[in-house]
Amino acid sequence: MQITVGTQDGRTFQTEIEESAKLVGKEIGDEFDGGIVGLSGYTLKITGGSDRSGFPMRETIEGSERKRVLIEEGSGIDVSEDGVRERKSVRGKRVSSEIQQLNTTVVEEGSKSVEELLGEDEE
Repeated sequence: MQITVGTQDGRTFQTEIEESAKLVGKEIGDEFDGGIVGLSGYTLKITGGSDRSGFPMRETIEGSERKRVLIEEGSGIDVSEDGVRERKSVRGKRVSSEIQQLNTTVVEEGSKSVEELLGEDEE
């Protein structure tokens, strides 16, 4: 699973983890120990993600399954007119083994910087 970490100053770093079982079952908005992704001393918050096929996670959808829903705005839709809704396939807010990328932000910083701990992986 690929983890994208957004810092307070707007920079993003990416890292890959093999042991994603510790994150399965968590939901968008949940916080977890950054030691899971190599950021010991940090607390990270899940802000979203996408599955192997690129379908985005949505906070308003319960569960972890892929569903086709009518949506008006937000992740997974680009509408130029007011009131237009589209039926799109999206993932629920719960992390499952089918999630390929997980987006996070830093809630509490550790003693070392993210750049020092994750290296030069900035995107």
